[in-house]
Amino acid sequence: MLLEVCVEDVEGLVEAVAGGADRIELCSALTVGGLTPSAGLMAAAARQPVPAYAMIRPRAGSFQYSADELEVMKADIDAAGHAGLAGVVLGASLRDGRLDAEMLATLSEHADGLGRTLHRAFDLVPDLSEAIELAVLLDFERILTSGRATTAWEGADDLERAIAIAAGRISIMPGAGVNLQTIDRLLPRLNIAEIHASCSVAASQPDDRALALGFAVEGARRTDAATVRLLKARLG
Repeated sequence: MLLEVCVEDVEGLVEAVAGGADRIELCSALTVGGLTPSAGLMAAAARQPVPAYAMIRPRAGSFQYSADELEVMKADIDAAGHAGLAGVVLGASLRDGRLDAEMLATLSEHADGLGRTLHRAFDLVPDLSEAIELAVLLDFERILTSGRATTAWEGADDLERAIAIAAGRISIMPGAGVNLQTIDRLLPRLNIAEIHASCSVAASQPDDRALALGFAVEGARRTDAATVRLLKARLG
């Protein structure tokens, strides 16, 4: 089974590859679910021996985007392509949680030639079937989802439903809360070919001055090669 590891910095990128990750989801700011990585980090990922997909998300918060933000996202897709990355991770929502079909069509067309993952904007949708059919229509390769729950293991019922609806036309990739302690709640229950995890451990705490000035946050985590290796082994 393929293991995708999300990383937010070059140290995490190197650790994920060293641990045997099959694919990288390249982000910044994982504490808010991942934002678009820098051009420099994209270039570093392109030099690694495993494929990397760049998160295309210009800010934290909702997945409802303005026309100006759409232009930023298109430029970020261009940056990922120019860096030589394998693909991008996209999502956009309407106010009621449904996927924004018009914006996703525009972004998907702009990303032509790159692999495409539909991100967890999917977890806001009111209708699984409608969202999956749109993702198939727009030629996404996979949907990253927690089954509309806080964690993938809590959303296992929805994940099973999504897999049945997809019927092999698009990959359903569980993510959120997937780790060595929870993986057995998902496998072998789910008929999946890939899974998404951070494979992170607690990072060294920053000094008090950095915390006081707002340059760092408590409870930071970092990607760990040994954890990647152990999870990969559990996946078989």
